[in-house]
Amino acid sequence: MKLTINTSFSASTSSQSLFILVDSENAKQAQETYKINDLNSIIEDTQFKASLNETLPLIGKLTQVTQCTLVGIDKASEIKAAKLAKIAQTIIKASQKKFQKISIDISALPTELHYLFALNLTQAAYAYDEFKSKKNEFTLENIEFIATQSSLTAEQITLIEAVQKGQNFARDLGNCPPNICFPEYLAEQARALAAEFPELLQVTVLEEQQLADLGMHAFLAVSKGSDRPGRVITLEYKANPDQAPIVLVGKGVTFDTGGISLKPGLGMDEMKFDMCGSASVLGTIRALCEAKLPIHVVGAIAAAENMPSGHATRPGDIVTTMSGQTVEILNTDAEGRLVLCDTLTYIKRFNPALVIDIATLTGACVVALGSVVSGLFTPDDELAEEITAAGHTAFDRVWRMPVYDDYQEQLDSPFADIANIGGPKAGAVTAACFLQRFTRDYRWAHLDIAGTAWNSGANKGATGRPVPLLMQLIANRVQKNG
Repeated sequence: MKLTINTSFSASTSSQSLFILVDSENAKQAQETYKINDLNSIIEDTQFKASLNETLPLIGKLTQVTQCTLVGIDKASEIKAAKLAKIAQTIIKASQKKFQKISIDISALPTELHYLFALNLTQAAYAYDEFKSKKNEFTLENIEFIATQSSLTAEQITLIEAVQKGQNFARDLGNCPPNICFPEYLAEQARALAAEFPELLQVTVLEEQQLADLGMHAFLAVSKGSDRPGRVITLEYKANPDQAPIVLVGKGVTFDTGGISLKPGLGMDEMKFDMCGSASVLGTIRALCEAKLPIHVVGAIAAAENMPSGHATRPGDIVTTMSGQTVEILNTDAEGRLVLCDTLTYIKRFNPALVIDIATLTGACVVALGSVVSGLFTPDDELAEEITAAGHTAFDRVWRMPVYDDYQEQLDSPFADIANIGGPKAGAVTAACFLQRFTRDYRWAHLDIAGTAWNSGANKGATGRPVPLLMQLIANRVQKNG
């Protein structure tokens, strides 16, 4: 989607439709700006109140464009960021199959919400039809914003366009069926991305024998149950290679049956989304390549398939991790932390300035936070504030949860250094505490996206979160460092 911004609607516009956001307390402002014939009487006759998402089509009322629609935003002074997505969806739904270019007058919207509204429009324009016989007939390619005053800059528009491409990539990967998207497929996607941006990306793919040679036996305890071998994939974005990198580590369990600790059958199809952490890493790397931000970032993907078989790990097995710590595997469905812990040890070789792991890790986080915010776990107060602030800007929000040492004793094992589950209490917290044991040598945060990575029900599909959050965090660091 190509975005532009102008201060007025041109008489020679190539837009095929104009949408005007209308403040319910000043609904007649559009008449003054656009000199729309009989608008005041039309508003009175139709009882248009400009309530949230209320629309009023106006056909043939403007000389510049045939199609015009007023879109209510209720009281502009009271509108919240959470409401913008619905307005964006209304506009995209009305125009996506009809027009190549539209204009949207956002003058009524508070300027501090312009960036987020533009981002919401790009998110609403997504659809997945890869395996549909009949493809979506979408024609919308360009959106022009009209605003007498706006905080939206050319740099922000560039960032939004990059985020859209990265988030769409993450959503495509998440939505891809598990018979197509397995560990080697993720490796192929990484290689293809490096081929597209050879001057920016370097990709390394470790196969299972290499993982065994490194001592990554916690990772292999998950992957060995499947006929599809696991992979650890790194993508190094080297736009500023002299910096210590930000390292993003993604859980990439391409299908999670639970292993021998088998999951219930109902809803198991959604376990193809258990690789959405890795999808967000790939999406963020793509967005970085599109935006060409001058920073050093490494993406690391722990890709495995968790399957029951004669080769699968049994509850009670003990493995030695790459760090040398031993783990008693009490539940094979707590597999994400096993592939992550070895990968978190492996990435120390990059001498990271910061490490963030992203994982659909626990159902307990969904119970605690639902699908509104992701769980944020870190012992670093300054880092927690930085991530939280980036989440608010991108409206890809997080909520900080504890990783107190008091919880660590729940992971004690009588037979190994650590157990891979901590009992029924505080499951999301003990999962984070498990990972913390492998991250003592660097600044670290953990994002549990089990509730935010995908939607269930009628609108089932990957969300691409937290690509907007991660890109905002990285962009903020670039801006801060000048």
